[in-house]
Amino acid sequence: MATTLLSPTPKLQFFDANGAPLAGGLLYTYEAGSTTPLATYTDSTGVSANTNPIVLDSRGEANVWLEGATYKFALYTSVGVLIWTVDNINGGTFAVNAVGDGTTLVFSVVNGFTAIYINGVYQNRNTYVVTSGTVTFTEAPPDTSIIEVVYN
Repeated sequence: MATTLLSPTPKLQFFDANGAPLAGGLLYTYEAGSTTPLATYTDSTGVSANTNPIVLDSRGEANVWLEGATYKFALYTSVGVLIWTVDNINGGTFAVNAVGDGTTLVFSVVNGFTAIYINGVYQNRNTYVVTSGTVTFTEAPPDTSIIEVVYN
């Protein structure tokens, strides 16, 4: 049997206030807490940077891959009207889709997550302890289990 992982969202898609795709919308990406532009990439290789702002296609979609940093996103209509701004989006290396080995209890994370799942099952807060930059489980996640840390 093959070992499988949950797919990340292959493309980001945005909508206008009426629920229609935000065709031509503009997604600006900044360093968290600032208006200093921060690069995103067209694929997982991190070789080809997106434009900044990223211009959304006719379906309101874009390929947006993040580097190991914390971002602020600002989404605008195609004519420059601000829709929303979200700060402190984690693009760093953290325990999203980490794999358990049956013995490891401690995993690195970026603070500010909202939930942890193991093999798709929500983990109650009493099953782990959070300290700055780590999560320590009371029991080691099983061998080959997928540990997903969710940020909102």
